Amino acid sequence: MNKTLFRRINVVGTSGSGKSTFSRQLADVLKYPYIEMDALFWKPDWEQSTDKEFFAKLEKYLQQTTWILDGNYSRTTNIKWKEVDTVIWLNYSWQRTVYQSITRAIKRSLFKQTLWAGNKESFKKSFFSRDSIILWMLQNYHRQQQQYLMNMNDPQWRHIQFIRISNSKHAKQFLQQLQNLSND
Repeated sequence: MNKTLFRRINVVGTSGSGKSTFSRQLADVLKYPYIEMDALFWKPDWEQSTDKEFFAKLEKYLQQTTWILDGNYSRTTNIKWKEVDTVIWLNYSWQRTVYQSITRAIKRSLFKQTLWAGNKESFKKSFFSRDSIILWMLQNYHRQQQQYLMNMNDPQWRHIQFIRISNSKHAKQFLQQLQNLSND
């Protein structure tokens, strides 16, 4: 593995797959700026940015020479993958992702964890709303898997190195390999 091959990295995967945790760890290992797409998208009171606002923010951050971009937002693919060299797909099992989504929602609700733009998840929003992130994950898990498989084989994205990580052991090994290269 050659560290210099990794300059602009997008970490993708369904909600609850651990993208943010992995992305932060990767940014720490590589000493690259960490960009969280949710932080660019969400406004106070769970108001969504318009595409124009969101795309402008994203394009501004992606002007840096190195970065770790955390997030999917399929409508931004042409923007974020124009200059990306590596896409790391956290493709964990459905069972693990469901478990992680539910436990994360419970923790965020119970501890009133502040998220992007001061927003907080509530138990009601997480479990009893049409806007539930858990419901969204359940409805989109398989569709997202199919989309990333198609993207990996799409000639439009042949300039991208795709890395598929299917479990936390593999993720830890990958980060450790990069850490070892950074120490050399």
